[in-house]
Amino acid sequence: MAAPQNKVIITCAVTGSIHTPTMSPHLPLTPDEIAQQSIAAAEAGASILHLHARNPSDGSPTADPKVFMEFLPRIKQNTDAVVNITTGGGHGMTLDERLAAAYVASPEMTSLNMGSMNFGLYPILDKVKEFQHPWEAQFLENSRDFIFRNTFKDIEYVLKELGEGHGVRFEYECYDVGHLYNLAHFLERGLVKPPLFVQTIFGILGGIGADTENLMHMKRIADKLFGDQYRWSVLAAGRHQMGFTTMAALNGGNVRVGLEDSLFIGKGKLAQSNAEQVSKIRRIIEDMSLEVATPTEAREMLDLKGGDQVKF
Repeated sequence: MAAPQNKVIITCAVTGSIHTPTMSPHLPLTPDEIAQQSIAAAEAGASILHLHARNPSDGSPTADPKVFMEFLPRIKQNTDAVVNITTGGGHGMTLDERLAAAYVASPEMTSLNMGSMNFGLYPILDKVKEFQHPWEAQFLENSRDFIFRNTFKDIEYVLKELGEGHGVRFEYECYDVGHLYNLAHFLERGLVKPPLFVQTIFGILGGIGADTENLMHMKRIADKLFGDQYRWSVLAAGRHQMGFTTMAALNGGNVRVGLEDSLFIGKGKLAQSNAEQVSKIRRIIEDMSLEVATPTEAREMLDLKGGDQVKF
C-alpha cells in the first residue's frame, strides 16, 4: 500500500445511538447540531465522520433517510471529511431500516458489524434516576433482553447491496476476537477486499473487555489473520477512550473518538463537543511525533471511491 504507514486516521463518531439526551447536554441531537459538531470535528482533525441520526423532537435514534439528508449535504459542503454512515442503527431496527440511509446517500464508507452479540446498556439505569424523555429508560432496559443481530446472511447482504451495489467500503466493527475470524472468513471467500479497515472495540457489555492485554491480543490476531492487508483502528467506551486510542496510535494503529463512544473529556468532566475530543487525541498523537492523516490521505490509505461519488 502506497500511503504512508505513519499517518494516523482520526475517526469521530458524532452522536451514535447509545447515549440518551439526559446523559449530556452536549450530545448533538438535531440535524443542525449534528452538522455543526461534525464540521467542527473535521476542522479539529477528524478525517472520517461516523454518523447516526436522531429524531429532532426527542433525541431518540432514527433510521429515516430524510433526517440524514438534513445534515449530510451540509457536512459535505463545509468539509472534505469522509462520511461514514452507520449500518448498525439503533436497538430494535430491522436490517432494511439500518441500511435505508446508506441506500439513499451512497457514501464512501459505512460501518459493518461482524457478528451478533449481546449489547447491554441497562447498567446506565443505576447511574441515572430521572430522564428527560419517556423513551430513554425503556430503551436502556430493553438492552437487558436484546441481541444485536448480525448473522452471516445479514453480513453477506450488506456486502452485496452496499459494497457491490454502491462501491461502499467498510469500517469492520469487531467487538470480540471471534468477529476477526468472521471477517477472515469473508476475506477467504473473496467477499471483502483489502485494505480492510478493522475497528476493534473495547468495553461494551457483551463484547471484549477494556483490558490492555485484550487490546494487544486483538492486534496480534488481526496481524496473524490479515498481515499487511488491513488498517487497524481502536475505539474504547467511556473512561477508557483516550487511554486505549493513545495505546493504539503508539502501536501503529488509527483511532476513533467522539460522543458516541464517550461523553467525557477527563475524569468526571463532560466533553463540551466532539471537536474537544478530536483536538485532545490529535494533540496526543502529535506529541508522540506521529502525524494525523488528512482526508485525502485517509482516502488513499483505505482505497475509497471519493467524495465526488456520493449522492448527497
